[in-house]
Amino acid sequence: MSQSYETKIQKALREVVERFDDRYILDGLLKKDAIITALDNYQPELIEQLLVNPILKDAFTEAIAGATILKINAIIQALEVDEYWSNSYTRYSNKIGLTSHNRYLDEISDVVLDFPYKDTVLKAGMSKEDVKKEDAQETFLNEIVAREEIDVLLDHKIFKNARKYDETGTSEVSEIKDTDNLIIKGNNLLTLHSLKERYAGKVKLIYIDPPYYFIKDKKEDTFAYNSNFKLSTWLTFMKNRLEIARTLLADDGAIFIQISDDGVGELHVLMKELFGKENFINKITLKTKSPSGFASVNPGVFETAEYILSFAKDKSKWKYNPQYVRSDYDTNYNLYITNKNDDHSKWQIENIGEHIAKRQGYENKRVAIKELGRSFFNHLVADFALEHADSVFRYTPINNNASKVLIELRDKSKEKPETVFFQTRDENYDVYVKNGQEIAFYSKKIRNIDGERVPSIQLSNIWMDTPYEGIAKEGGVTLKGGKKPEKLIRRIIELATDRGDLILDYHLGSGTTAAVSHKLERRYIGLEQLDYGENDSVARLKRVIEGDKTGISKAVNWSGGGSFVYAELMDKNSTFIEAVLNSKNSDDLKAVYDEMKTTLDFDFRVDLQEVSKSLWGEEFDVQKKILVKIIDKNQLYHNYSEIDDEMIQAQLAKSDIAFNKSFYGE
Repeated sequence: MSQSYETKIQKALREVVERFDDRYILDGLLKKDAIITALDNYQPELIEQLLVNPILKDAFTEAIAGATILKINAIIQALEVDEYWSNSYTRYSNKIGLTSHNRYLDEISDVVLDFPYKDTVLKAGMSKEDVKKEDAQETFLNEIVAREEIDVLLDHKIFKNARKYDETGTSEVSEIKDTDNLIIKGNNLLTLHSLKERYAGKVKLIYIDPPYYFIKDKKEDTFAYNSNFKLSTWLTFMKNRLEIARTLLADDGAIFIQISDDGVGELHVLMKELFGKENFINKITLKTKSPSGFASVNPGVFETAEYILSFAKDKSKWKYNPQYVRSDYDTNYNLYITNKNDDHSKWQIENIGEHIAKRQGYENKRVAIKELGRSFFNHLVADFALEHADSVFRYTPINNNASKVLIELRDKSKEKPETVFFQTRDENYDVYVKNGQEIAFYSKKIRNIDGERVPSIQLSNIWMDTPYEGIAKEGGVTLKGGKKPEKLIRRIIELATDRGDLILDYHLGSGTTAAVSHKLERRYIGLEQLDYGENDSVARLKRVIEGDKTGISKAVNWSGGGSFVYAELMDKNSTFIEAVLNSKNSDDLKAVYDEMKTTLDFDFRVDLQEVSKSLWGEEFDVQKKILVKIIDKNQLYHNYSEIDDEMIQAQLAKSDIAFNKSFYGE
């Protein structure tokens, strides 16, 4: 092929790529690697233009069995002509993101299913009670699912044991209403897909506290999940769930994810890719512990922080409910109007410190501080300012960006610096001005927080006031290393939702999100797949209905009531995975294997005869790995498409069958 700039093929290629504006061309040069990346990913618009161009079709296609085949490699060879194509820009020049095998995650169709056991966390060996850490590695956890199996894996699942909890106790339930709160036990990825048809676009807030990615050498992994994921596996695990979670969000909804130092950077990049960097709301720094004792064993400063990453589905539609936190007395508000009830033209203004000193019988502020002590005197001032907030103020400048009316008043007041001017405003608060400055009253900083009238400041992205100390008894549950303060979850819920909005937590744990949502009169869906016994969300929510007094109950005047619906995914092969992992010896495994052969769906790629011949000559841990591997992970739970099967119906209560049909809209 001629390398002349004027060849017909090169001209034709230029004509095609120029139709995409600056996507493939810059300063007259074509971006070779950007075009190659698009070809590698079969970018539809580009491929179509190549095929309809007669010169390029003739040069780069071949007819095989009645089909037109585009010879991508031949086009790429044409792009190697240096004097024609720009080498100054690589395939990464216009995009920052996570990649696998030099391709972005959002460009790879099969990466979604490249995760441990295809089922990841749940009972397939990803909780620390189920499997030793040395076994919980990618060596036998990652399996690439054939494309034709994806629909089976993510199809709607059957629910069982559906029941309703309320003030009267527990009862069977045969339907689900839009107003019902919902707790589901089972794999959260599969459950999220089961929620899609009913709840897509309806969730206002998602909060999750997922299993963290921990650096191997750290000793602080107390979370109930096995958090020793390899980073690539953890990111894929997160991506699988975030993609479906995004479809559940309302257009004006948002997601908040709590994360530790390990993985926060990578997760932030992944979130930008999935939700769009333009929809980033905040990265909140959260104090979770104090540097006391000898807890820190790692070099460097003591780590006390975790982070909350928040993204909107569409930031232009998301609404923030302003939040305020308690603050100390602001000493800038140091002036006091002694006769506020008189006409503003007669106001007498005094320094608040001098006024307090005289009230206490001292000649001036300096003498009062000397006699009473600075700390006690400051306390007197702060209390006085709070009590007389409508009369305590500070001066604030009026800049040239203010309204025309306010600027005119500012300039007028400078001509009579001792006079207080007043102006009513229809679309804003009334304003007082003296000597070119606005009189800003302390009352604007006073708010009722948790039933107490206190000075406040607007919430920032550094949260120091949601302590983890003292939360052990909240909700009557214990979850070391994973439990979150109700005050923290309350803040997130109140800043992002209103009463009646729907909240989702698909790493529910001990149920803090559900408990707080219940107390704040929000609707909620909670998904959990690990067994916490008496510390799980159901036990906690029963106490909430009964009038739980812990956590935020006092602050929000919680007295009990309400209800929720509980259901479980209907097990199929997952029960065998649990049985294998809980086996104590080879004899146990043999009994499980014999039962597996009579009832289980095996992976279609497995030769059972070969497995039976070699299995029992292996070490016990290897035997467990082999048995888990041959189980068909696409069949861990029964799909809803089987609901009318007689064998399935025989295993379900009539109310469960009705509940499923109600849930899926039949």
